Parts: sequence; C-alpha cells; structure tokens
Amino acid sequence: MEQDRVAVVIEDDADIRSLLHAVLEQAGFEVHTASAGLEGVELVRQHDPIVTTLDVSMPGMDGFETARRIRAFSSTYLVMLSARSEEIDTLQGLDAGADDYVTKPFRPRELRARIDAMLRRPRHGLGFGTSELPRRVDAPTQDAVAPAEYDTDDGDTWLAHKGLLMQPHNRVVVIDGEELGIELTRSEFEILRELLESGRRVLSKQDLALMLRGEQYMGSDFLGESEARAIEVHMANLRRKLRESATLPRWIETVRGVGYRLTAR
Repeated sequence: MEQDRVAVVIEDDADIRSLLHAVLEQAGFEVHTASAGLEGVELVRQHDPIVTTLDVSMPGMDGFETARRIRAFSSTYLVMLSARSEEIDTLQGLDAGADDYVTKPFRPRELRARIDAMLRRPRHGLGFGTSELPRRVDAPTQDAVAPAEYDTDDGDTWLAHKGLLMQPHNRVVVIDGEELGIELTRSEFEILRELLESGRRVLSKQDLALMLRGEQYMGSDFLGESEARAIEVHMANLRRKLRESATLPRWIETVRGVGYRLTAR
C-alpha cells in the first residue's frame, strides 16, 4: 500500500466510523480508525496519512483541539465532520487547521468527491525543506501579470514577490532570505501559490473556492455564504502567519467587493 493511500478516521459513533471506513476503503485507501481524539492523534503520528476525517463532537478532547494537535506535526488533509452547521462552527474548524468542513448527515459520494478534489492538489510535506536558495531574481516590471519565476540548478521552480519566495514542489516559503517555520495548512498554501502565480490579476473568493474544491466537484460554480467566509478565514490566517497587515499589506492586497491580488512592486 502506497503511503499516499493511507487514511485515518477519528469518529466516536461506531456506525459512522464503519461507514467512513467502507467509503475510504472502496476508494483504495488503507484505513485506520480511532474512537477518540488522543487515539486518533497517535494514529496520524504513526501512519502519516494523506487524509484524516475528524468528528467535532467527541467526549474528552473535541475535534477542534484534536485538529490543532494534529496540525502541529502533520500535513494530512483534514476533513471535519459534524452535525453542527452554524457558521461559527465551520470557521472555528478552519481556524483549527481543517481543510474542509462537512456537515452530517453527509452523502458518501460527495465526501469522496471532496477528497478526490484534495488529492488532485500535489502532496508534499508542510515542513520546510533545505533546498538551495536561488542565486538571482530577475524582477519583472511593475505591470507584469505574474511574479518573478526562475529555476535553480536542481530544476526546482521558485516564485518570488517582494522578498517572499515560494518553491511549490517542496513547499518551501522564504521571506527576506529566512526560511520560515510557519505551519500553513494545505488550503492556505494553495491560496498563496494561486495568488503568486496570478500576480496582479484579481482572484475572487469564488475563484479561490473553486480552486480549493478541485474546480467544480459539485457541478456548480455557486459560492455560498459559508464558502465565502471560509476563504476570508483562510486569508486572515495566511496573513497572520506571514505577519502581514491587512491594512498595510506587503504582499497581498484586498480589492474591495472583488477579491485579492498581489501588491504592486
């Protein structure tokens, strides 16, 4: 079994745990299950899954705290499952490090579609590597559509904007020559990469939501209020981890009523 086809299910309800096991096993995963948060954290540590599903309302340590503990050491895709459908619950889950939040009762086919969409985004660890930093940046002009992009001797491509460097393949982020130990979630990393690749072109919340979905897995480009708020939470968390001010941004500016884009050089 390839490491990338490993999944962990953390769910205290035995029937739902069995259903999730069956859904993921049918999708070709080696599945490990836990009925409590602490047990689930240890399974993630032991098996390094690419996908982890996580119940929110568990006795003892709830799903939000479990997510925070997992996110402290793992880059697994985190999908939260909960009967709590209030917007504040969704935002709290995303803030704890979840990549997606699915309300119960859920449709197995939709859950598989969401996971398939995640897997279309390349999996590399969130830990920052030690690849050689580029020797030179050929800065584009002020009106350039894309940021500076260049290759190092080992063939890795870097994206650059005003001292912020990203190597998508190894998921390395460098600011002003310092390789940061920030823990971006997969969604935050993908949003940052999409912005760097788009340059001064404005990306709407719908653009970013569809990108995170893996394009149009539900067959619709409709953006619900909860999805729009989720993008706002991801953006706020991304800025906080980059230590950037939303009012005086260095890298990412908000275009009111439209979306986001890179700042001018």
